[in-house]
Amino acid sequence: MQTIQLANGIPIPVLGFGVYQIPPAETEQAVINAIRAGYRHIDTAQAYVNESEVGRGIARCGVAREELFITTKVWVENAGEEAAAASLERSLQRLNLSYIDMVLIHQPYGDVYGTWRALERYQAAGKIRAIGVSNFTPDRAVDLGIFNQVMPQANQIEINPFHQRNEQIAALQSEGIAVEAWAPFAEGKNGIFQNPVLAAIGKKYGKTVAQVIIRWLVERGIVVLAKSSKPERMAQNLNVFDFTLDDEDKAAIASLETGQSLFTRSPVERVKWIHGVKFGV
Repeated sequence: MQTIQLANGIPIPVLGFGVYQIPPAETEQAVINAIRAGYRHIDTAQAYVNESEVGRGIARCGVAREELFITTKVWVENAGEEAAAASLERSLQRLNLSYIDMVLIHQPYGDVYGTWRALERYQAAGKIRAIGVSNFTPDRAVDLGIFNQVMPQANQIEINPFHQRNEQIAALQSEGIAVEAWAPFAEGKNGIFQNPVLAAIGKKYGKTVAQVIIRWLVERGIVVLAKSSKPERMAQNLNVFDFTLDDEDKAAIASLETGQSLFTRSPVERVKWIHGVKFGV
């Protein structure tokens, strides 16, 4: 598996298997299937409420722990130094791991400074190998690092052909912050899997639309988090290292940019909504 080196020297597999919205009853087997297909990077979160099932899948996958890269995220209800630290202990227990490869602050709300101090403490203690953020703008990510001890080593944000975020990606990468893409397939919105531009590129190389999107992101140095419950699709999504997009392909994909998120509510509505979401994690 191809990797990207984080700023602290930790290698992260460029393709990850995300378990968002996979029902807990199906998560354990999905993780096992993904690892059998060739994934070595599993991405979960406290807010997904399936860390325990991910942990059981890891325990049963048949692959040595040190070959895997496991990410989780601290949810807003656990913001603040001591609350975040307590939640990290619960995540370690649910995942049944002695260390977590990477932990992210899931949203840029609440006491992110306190949460960041907890992540720094756990990284220094060896319980977390890399720390980062999710859904932060570049200025907020850099602000967090400059006014603390450690610059975020990754930022996981929405990126797909309809929301390409070129300037933000360039700004983050210029600061040594690795970029991860969630919803690379836009969760099927805007008919992405039937999009004629992407389908034509796929036909050119004998690849699926999903493979074209993954390849487009990988060539930009972005870690891609894809999800599928079907083993054959899992394997298919990993098969993206035998072709390269040309300038014409990239220009065609660039033409799909809409300049807006496919998911975000208005900023004020989003803050109010997230404040009210409690998972008991």
